[in-house]
Amino acid sequence: MSARPQDVWATLSQEQRDASYNNNLAVKNSAELIERRNAASEKYRAAHAKALDIPYGDKPRMAFDLYPAENAGPTLIFIHGGYWQRNSREVFATYAEGLNKVGWSVAMPSYSLAPQTTLTEIVNELRQSLDWLAANGAKYDVAGPYVLSGWSAGGHLTAMLLDHSAVVAGLAISGVYELGTIRETYLNDLLKLTEAEVTALSPLRLPVINKPMTIAYGDNELPALVSDSRKLHAMRTAAGAVGPLIPIAGEDHFSILDQFHSGGALLKAAQDILALSQRSAA
Repeated sequence: MSARPQDVWATLSQEQRDASYNNNLAVKNSAELIERRNAASEKYRAAHAKALDIPYGDKPRMAFDLYPAENAGPTLIFIHGGYWQRNSREVFATYAEGLNKVGWSVAMPSYSLAPQTTLTEIVNELRQSLDWLAANGAKYDVAGPYVLSGWSAGGHLTAMLLDHSAVVAGLAISGVYELGTIRETYLNDLLKLTEAEVTALSPLRLPVINKPMTIAYGDNELPALVSDSRKLHAMRTAAGAVGPLIPIAGEDHFSILDQFHSGGALLKAAQDILALSQRSAA
C-alpha cells in the first residue's frame, strides 16, 4: 500500500480503506496499552477527586474532570479520542500527572458520542465546554491561559475549536483532519457523516486559524494519520500560522500519550507552545 493511502484511495478495496484508519489493528499490543492506561487513570483519578464529574451542559456526558495544580498556573484542556464514538475523560486521567507536577492544571471534558449524536453536535458541545470553563474555571483553581489539546478524534476537535476566544494555543496529537476518506470506511457506520459535515468539519478544507498550534504524531502511526498531520502543518505554515510539526520517534497511536509523563515530549510541547503564544502576543 502507498505511504499515503489518500493518494490512491480510489484503487483501495474496502478492507484496505478500513485498515487505513484502524489503529487497534495496526498496534498489535493496543489492548495491553489501553488496559495499562485505564488502570493508571483509575488510580490517579481516585487520588485526585476534588473536582470530578462537574457538568457543563444538560446531557449526561457533558461534564468535566478538573485537576488543579497546587499553585495557580496555566491549564491544558485535553479532549479524549476514540473516533468520536467511544472512550471518556475518566480513562485519560493518568496524563494529568506530569502536567500537575510542573504546575499546570488540567481540564478533561467528555462529550456525547456517535451514533447518539452527530459530529456537528459534538463540536457544539465542546464549544459549550470552553464557554463554561472560561466563565467558571477560576472557581476551581483551573484558570487560564488555556492551551487546548486532544488526541486522535480529540486532535481533530482541537483543530476545530482553536478559534475559541478562551484558547491561546493548541496541541493537536495524532489527529484526523480530513473527513472525506473517513466517510468511506467502517467508522461511518456509526458516525453517519453527511457531505455537508465533511465540508464544514474537515480542518484541511477550512480557513487557517491564526493561533499557535503544535501538531504532533508518532512516527509509527498509520500513514493516513501522518499524512493528515503533515498536510495541516504545511497548510498552516503557508498561511503564516505558527507552531511546529513534531514527529515523535518510536511512538505509535497509543504509546504517544505517555509523552505527557514527566520529561516527555508532549509535556515539553505544551510548555513550548504556550511560550510561543505569549511571545506572539507581546
